[in-house]
Amino acid sequence: MSHHENPACDDPDCNDADHDHEHEHGPLAELVTVRDWLRYALTRFNRERIFCGHGVLDTYDEAVWLILSTLALPLDRLEPFLDACIPSDERVQIFEAIERRVVDRVPTAYITQEAWLGEFRFHVDERVIVPRSFFAELLEEGMAPWVEDPEQVSSALDLCTGSGCLAILMAHAFPNAQIVGVDLSDDALDVAAENVADYGLEDRVELVKSDVFDALDGRRFDFILSNPPYVTADAMASLPPEYLHEPRMALAAGDDGLDVVRRLLAQARDHLTPKGFLAVEVGHNRDIVEAAFPELSFTWLSCRGGDDMIFLLHRDELPG
Repeated sequence: MSHHENPACDDPDCNDADHDHEHEHGPLAELVTVRDWLRYALTRFNRERIFCGHGVLDTYDEAVWLILSTLALPLDRLEPFLDACIPSDERVQIFEAIERRVVDRVPTAYITQEAWLGEFRFHVDERVIVPRSFFAELLEEGMAPWVEDPEQVSSALDLCTGSGCLAILMAHAFPNAQIVGVDLSDDALDVAAENVADYGLEDRVELVKSDVFDALDGRRFDFILSNPPYVTADAMASLPPEYLHEPRMALAAGDDGLDVVRRLLAQARDHLTPKGFLAVEVGHNRDIVEAAFPELSFTWLSCRGGDDMIFLLHRDELPG
């Protein structure tokens, strides 16, 4: 049975005896509880060697996320539900979700249409990259010590906002700031608008269509943050299939992964207030960045998720 078929037989020539016999066996007949389905999903994930790179660390967490979310159960409370029996119609939903994850390699965030950064939930679908950023942890701490008083930040910019997740986190980190989220993709801005509305932040988060700074002429900010495309051509060619469901424009950034970073560094100074600073996430590309800009004095940030993934420059350290 393919993962697109309903377990009911649609064939008018189907022999009822064969039909009944077929469905006495297999996961839809034999797996009853959450525990059963969790075991089945985990085995499928491990045997097929799915890649977990969208918010969870391993196949167990991915299986728990997919099953609990499909059943509309709280993601942080597995134990009370482990021995709950699952009705047949919900078993079909779980089975189809597992098949999409394993056969089509669709990231769980797209199957469930939600992703999390810390305590914050966001709607996502294949119009936007799945949220994952080292900035989430830094914003939780108000970008200390680089921001001495989060309440003094009056304006902040999220370049390449995607789903709007970091713009929304900035609105919470800097309670008195007006936030601008910029993206070149109309699809991404539609998703971002939905998330901004979900958090009731329409009056504080402005969404702008712009190719980097092009539509922001004359505007200045206390803090500019960006998690831009930074995947090199070599890395793009060897990405796990899960990442190929994401918008290519949110990942690929030329041969050395710095196509957007170069523009950020060339133009950011003109869009910062005198004491403002720029912070950019570049993944594992520290060596590439430093080789390309030997004249700049980057400060590389550390967080629990990893070191040297984000660089910071104050306005007076930027070219211009």
